[in-house]
Amino acid sequence: MATRTLIRLLNPWRAERERREQRLSALRRRDGDNCTRCRRPIQFDLPAGHVLAAKVERIGPPAPGGADLLENLCLTHGRCNAGRGDDTLAVRERLRLKSEAALVVKARRKRRAA
Repeated sequence: MATRTLIRLLNPWRAERERREQRLSALRRRDGDNCTRCRRPIQFDLPAGHVLAAKVERIGPPAPGGADLLENLCLTHGRCNAGRGDDTLAVRERLRLKSEAALVVKARRKRRAA
């Protein structure tokens, strides 16, 4: 325990990086590897500033005291977080096409079963 405190004092950037990595891994276990907004896979091996890299977004108000609870966070792409892009025309069109394709597949299965 004393060594962790010493490391935090001597190298605060390392402690902050470890805290971010722990939070990211906890969010990946909870939410999976897809963006919450556009529902496409996130590439976790990209550098932090890349538009397709993982970004932690706050979805609820901060907890008292300013702490970010995992319940108030989600994973998004950098570009989706920047514009809060879940309701863009492209996303709506892709979701519409996906649901139409699912209906066609369902109808084909129904015809084959009959």
